[in-house]
Amino acid sequence: MKGDRGRRGRSTTREGFAVLGVAIRREPWIFTVSTIGSLLFGALTVADAWVLGWSTDHVVLPAFDNGTIDSKLLWAVLALFLGVAILRAVGIVARRLGAGVMQYRMQAHTRRAVTRQYLSLPMEWHQRHPTGQLLSNANADVEAAWGPIAPLPMAVGTLAMMVIAIAQMFFADLVLAVVGLLVFPAVIAANLAYQRLASPLMTRAQQLRAEVSEIAHESFDGALVVKTLGREEEEMRRFAATAHELRDVNIRAGRVRAAFDPVLAALPSLGVLIVLAVGVSRVLSGATDAGDVVTVAYLLTIVSFPIRSIGWLLGEFPRSVVGFRRVTAVLEATGEMQYGDRFLSRDVGGAHLVVDGLSYSHDPEQRLLDDVSFEVGPGRTVAVVGATASGKSTLTTLMTRLVDPDGGRILLDGTDLRDLARGELAGSVAIVQQIAFLFDDTVRGNVTLGADVSDEEVWAALRAAQADGFVAALSHGLDTRLGERGTSLSGGQRQRISLARALVRRPRLLILDDATSAVDPEVEARILEALRSGDSGSTLVVVAYRKATIGLADEVVHLEDGRIADRGTHRELLGRSPSYSRLVNAYEHAEGHPSDLSGELAGEAQ
Repeated sequence: MKGDRGRRGRSTTREGFAVLGVAIRREPWIFTVSTIGSLLFGALTVADAWVLGWSTDHVVLPAFDNGTIDSKLLWAVLALFLGVAILRAVGIVARRLGAGVMQYRMQAHTRRAVTRQYLSLPMEWHQRHPTGQLLSNANADVEAAWGPIAPLPMAVGTLAMMVIAIAQMFFADLVLAVVGLLVFPAVIAANLAYQRLASPLMTRAQQLRAEVSEIAHESFDGALVVKTLGREEEEMRRFAATAHELRDVNIRAGRVRAAFDPVLAALPSLGVLIVLAVGVSRVLSGATDAGDVVTVAYLLTIVSFPIRSIGWLLGEFPRSVVGFRRVTAVLEATGEMQYGDRFLSRDVGGAHLVVDGLSYSHDPEQRLLDDVSFEVGPGRTVAVVGATASGKSTLTTLMTRLVDPDGGRILLDGTDLRDLARGELAGSVAIVQQIAFLFDDTVRGNVTLGADVSDEEVWAALRAAQADGFVAALSHGLDTRLGERGTSLSGGQRQRISLARALVRRPRLLILDDATSAVDPEVEARILEALRSGDSGSTLVVVAYRKATIGLADEVVHLEDGRIADRGTHRELLGRSPSYSRLVNAYEHAEGHPSDLSGELAGEAQ
């Protein structure tokens, strides 16, 4: 909070230039090329004024006096104008091309950095930040942060053009130059006023863009709930409220910009009128030549262009600074997991899992897991059973190291998960969750996820997951596209594809977090039997409710309120634990009405 207040207290202009400094240090050569192009454009624009003044004194005025035009001089003037125009066009191409390449490269680099950071931050950080906000950080905020790059080379080049033009103005006529440059204090004051008014509006607009993305994402993601409960109008009103507020803030910012731009354009024009008025008086008094008045007036119109380009640059600063702050907040976020340098054995067979004194909580006053300890031998199966909110899914999250425990440790083949090298755990451990996520890709693509796996191995994994039958019946088999989130499949089919995705990698530890809840008990029994008798010999940790599933386990761990209430075989716990017996029998008692209990029993997610 202290650092954020410090950043807000700094000048928007100074902070905006600091943001541009980041881009210049990263892309110095592209910036140099575009700036040289802009300098060439600026210098030759000023050269136009010299050509115009020289033509006035040596061609136009003599033509009025003599009634004739020297053809050689005329051709010289045309050649000068044409040469200046061609070289100026070269400068424009270099300036615009360089600015565009620099801007888009910075956007791509920042998006990659933000995405890498998202992937490195633990799940608990993601749980505190809505998806819509994360999308806005990676898109709208990145574009806003590097928006000033587009006018930057022009502003630098035209700044040099302005310096040259001012020097030439003083060389032509000192008095007229001083008169014309009186507009500069007014321009500076207008810029400062604009930034003071626009900065808070831009900040609010960026926040609202994230909120709009968040609401839209929730509405689309929860389309089934919205439609089945008839909440379309309520969702539209919720979205419209934020969208209208964003509209109003943008309109207010547009009004400020609309008032700022005409003032910026009018001030140099006002200076030209004053110069012409004073210049006529000086020509009549013999204090200066008509060509000098024309030169100074034209140079002042040229100076107005650098003022406008600098104004465009400064006008982008409020939005850029806000976007850069929001992106930086992501890149500087703490909580990145630390990794060691240990590696696991790649031997075929199950892994040895030890959970030792595990504790974890989101809130220090409410522990989700407290001193949980158990051991699973290689190739054996353990069922984790517990009521809703007993900590089962939290346990599976810790075993896959999506988050780290507050206390205790998890050992895989004697190695603490925190000591493993980055990416090492994924090669030996796989989890299949209750809510199966499928990509808008083919069956093959969803199972392999880009891994170098043969079709024979894919079919073997599908057979083990009892998914080969319905996949073979699809219109294009493995090449059938499943649609976004696999909407073309039933819930049970999605779960089996997700299970095949885990099995094809031959994990040494396989964790099933109620991963067969959407399939019927007979299919579930065949799946678990195939896993137990398979060639891989994976160690299995199964979060389950059905007796048939639990009965296949070598041992049962019964969780209550984040603690281990009891351990033993299914038969042993039925005989000595009334709470366990009530829990596992509840599903059987309601078997005639499974939907009545589906929400209660399948709702366990934490």
